[in-house]
Amino acid sequence: MNAATSPKLTIAIPTLDRARYLRMNLDRLRDEMPSLPAGKVDILVSDNHSTDETTEVVARAVEAGLPVRYIRNEENLGSDANIAQCFNEARGDYVQIMGDDDLYVRGTLARVVALLEADNYGVLCLRPFGYDNDPDAEYPGRAGAMREYTEAGRFLRAVGPLITFISAIVINRRIQADVDARQFCGCNLVQVHLAMRAAILANKNAYVTEYMLACKRNNSGGYGAPDIFVERLGGILDSFRGKGLTQDDIRDFETRMLLSHHPFYLLRRRIAERGSLHDMYERFHARFARRPLFHLWVAPIMRLPRPAALLWGIVTTVTGRVLNGELRRGLKFAWHRLIRRTQARP
Repeated sequence: MNAATSPKLTIAIPTLDRARYLRMNLDRLRDEMPSLPAGKVDILVSDNHSTDETTEVVARAVEAGLPVRYIRNEENLGSDANIAQCFNEARGDYVQIMGDDDLYVRGTLARVVALLEADNYGVLCLRPFGYDNDPDAEYPGRAGAMREYTEAGRFLRAVGPLITFISAIVINRRIQADVDARQFCGCNLVQVHLAMRAAILANKNAYVTEYMLACKRNNSGGYGAPDIFVERLGGILDSFRGKGLTQDDIRDFETRMLLSHHPFYLLRRRIAERGSLHDMYERFHARFARRPLFHLWVAPIMRLPRPAALLWGIVTTVTGRVLNGELRRGLKFAWHRLIRRTQARP
């Protein structure tokens, strides 16, 4: 298939034993597809040897008219290899490797494809919001803008932690058509390698600050783990230093992570009493020992006695989210939670 006849976008969904979420994802895609010309979007499901009804869910989606290519691995390859397979098997000019539990906001897929048709981006980043039960009722609203960046470093600073969120990044495949994504397996962040390569190779990247994706809240194990999101992510960014990123770019990105990403996930771990506090602290300290922000903002969540750590974690999480532009989403989330609790009372 040549570039003239290939789809504009491949939505590739790696999955394993999450048929219920996959069904919701495919149902939403089926609702969105009629607004698109035929052949513009290629849908791929890469099944990592599920033992639930995943095969039947895909078959029913195909019977209902959704054009799905289905790959079922003969064994569980691991999440990295399955994600790499999604990229390698894509046919579109762009690839969105989408979590099986994530959904497009209604009416937005056609707009994304139109943006990809209108210009040549390395990466198009889409802003997500988290939902608990009903992605439509919990939608924070449509306000937002389209922002373009001609420098990869400025783009990285703008999107911050979203560069790690697999569903949020639409990656130009054509600009790195000779890449075998399997070379990036073993870091749990295959998508970051691919996104950073595309962002640096392109003349332009873009970030849509309107909420475009509904993502199941707290449904991904390990998201925020310090070995992945401190050590390995730092190593990936360091590998691009002098090759499209400056030290200031990396520092500014990690400042955003310290402010608005790490406090929430450390707070969750203190609440659940999961993991070794000493081990977590040592991993952070090895990367950020010379950063006052780490010692003042993040370290207390790991070092203080649990009651004080939880209080400090709440303060830093809320403040970080507000600084990150998430006030409207937070208010919507709190309001929806309040309504549900009120309705649940006898």
